[in-house]
Order: sequence, then C-alpha cells, then structure tokens
Amino acid sequence: MFDAQAFVEETVQSLRETIEGKALIACSGGVDSTVAAVLVDKAIGRNLVALHVDTGLMRKNESQHVKQLLEKMGLNLRFVEAGERFFDALKGVVEPEKKRKIIGELFVRIFEEVAEEEGIDTLIQGTIAPDWIESGDQLRDTIKSHHNVGGLPKDLKLKLVEPLRDIYKDEVRAVARELKIPIAEKQPFPGPGLAVRIIGEVTREKTEIVREACHIVEEEIEKAANAGVMELPWQYFAVLLPVKTVGVHGDKRAYGYTVAVRAIDSIDAMSGAYSKIPHEVLDRIATRITNSLGERVTRVVYDITNKPPATIEWE
Repeated sequence: MFDAQAFVEETVQSLRETIEGKALIACSGGVDSTVAAVLVDKAIGRNLVALHVDTGLMRKNESQHVKQLLEKMGLNLRFVEAGERFFDALKGVVEPEKKRKIIGELFVRIFEEVAEEEGIDTLIQGTIAPDWIESGDQLRDTIKSHHNVGGLPKDLKLKLVEPLRDIYKDEVRAVARELKIPIAEKQPFPGPGLAVRIIGEVTREKTEIVREACHIVEEEIEKAANAGVMELPWQYFAVLLPVKTVGVHGDKRAYGYTVAVRAIDSIDAMSGAYSKIPHEVLDRIATRITNSLGERVTRVVYDITNKPPATIEWE
C-alpha cells in the first residue's frame, strides 16, 4: 500500500541530495506540478523558482487563481504572459501530436530563458507515470505525447528532475493531502491547455468559445454535485469540434459550431468510464452554452465513450 508520509520524507531527502544550487519548476497550478513544487520547496526553499506561464490557453481566470494560490503558499513565483507566442506557434497546425510537441518545446524555450536570467541549470517537472506511459518509448506505442515528455526537445539545456515520475494520480492526491495542499482534489487539466480541447487549428476565437463552454460545464456539474444530484466526476469539460451545423437562433437560421461535453470517472487516469450525468443537468449545460455563445454554437452533444477505447481528452 502506498505510504504518502514515507514518500514525502524519502523524496525531500533525495531532492536535497540531487539538486545543486537553484532550480526552476514549471508550475501550472494543477495537482501534479503543485505537489512537486511543495516537495522541492521543502528540500531547497527559496532556491526554487516556481514559474507559471500564461499560454492564453488556460481555463477562465485560471492563471489569476494559480498566481494567488502559489503566492499564498509562499512559493518564489515568476509569472510570464506568453499567449501571443503560443497562438503564433500553433497557427495552421491541425494534427494533435504536432500541437502537443510545439507546445512542449515552446514551454521549454521559455523555461530556458527564465533559467538563464536566474542562473539556474535544473528543471523540475510534475511528470507522473501515466504521462510517460502514454507518451510511449521503444517498447510502448505512443497513445499521445504529453507535452512534458514527448514534447521535450532533444537539445534540452537543463538538467531534468521529476520527483513524481513513478507514481499515479491517486497517489499524487494522497501526497497532496499529506502536505495539506488545498487543491488535492482538483480535477486534472491538460498541460497543453485548451489547445487539445479544440479539434483542428487553434485560434483566439475558438479558444474563447471552448473556454466559456468549459466554464459552464464545470459550474453546472459542480453545482449539481454540491446539491447531491450526482457524484462529482474525475474530470469534466467541453470540446469544440470542427463541425458546423444548422440551428435556430431566435427566429433566424444560424450556422454554428458543435460542442461536445465530456465527463469521466477514473482513479488513476489509466482507464475510466463515462459519467452518468442526469439528463436535467445535461439540459442546463446545453441551454447555457447555446444561450451564452449565441450563434457561434448551435449544437451540444454528450460523449458516452469509456477509456479505453477513447482517451479522456479528445486529443
């Protein structure tokens, strides 16, 4: 059985012995990177720089919330606004693997720039076991390249340290609870952000649509769970499809995008079953999305595919 207290003690000691001087951690504000940041902070204190990059592909108000969280936890924070760089790099890109690798490399280039400014040669990442398993190697097929694994450039200039590499999400949550981190139960959010919830080319307009749709899905599901109408799923979000369909807005013809709602129950992210969301909750989600986004979205569908055969995210 996994012992979170023992893991914390052993990992902090190992990090003290491994890291020389200062280190930089890529901190998205998710459970994995936040747990890794707290562990390294325990090991080397102010010699750790926690870097949050706002890619322009975050959820609604996400970067502001992350900044507040990391500052409240007393971490040595650096904040970089890089939305223009990410949108420029993704222009015209459609293939999911290419998207992930472009995002992964650009993240690293930004990390390298900050590391050079700070005199740092060690990069900490919150990589967990499913990330490198799904990213594949000589023995495993690549399901999808996680940006912090398959997206790493071959000429990485920083020494890579991954304190959570051999544990799974349920174990990471146990460590977060042991460390009393307030976001231990926070739902996962993909490193490439909303870019992998937009099927096809990523644009600012599409990002705005899927950001608002994701926000509505999260609000309605959390409201229903808090009211005891349903259990809170492992992960729940919206996906923007590259499909337009005819609809009616007011009394006029509309031609807008299709949004898919995805909610799944899992323990370790390696497998999962779609959540049986009550129809009245789905009805509220669909109504709010189509009302809020007007003619831009004319249809909402619900994904009832398990993992496998599907993955949790669509890309």
